[in-house]
Amino acid sequence: MGYRERRRYDRGPREMHKIICSDCGQEAEVPFKPTEGRPVYCQECYKKHRPPRRY
Repeated sequence: MGYRERRRYDRGPREMHKIICSDCGQEAEVPFKPTEGRPVYCQECYKKHRPPRRY
């Protein structure tokens, strides 16, 4: 088991925050406190907006 896998188990449950998606308007939950003035997306819309991964 690598460091990344082990690290996940060290934390307790994450506090979730309810948001309204800036793209589709659906209610969703995110594991961070949204910053006022910045768009927040549901999981599906985030996939459309995130930058492509570099390998």
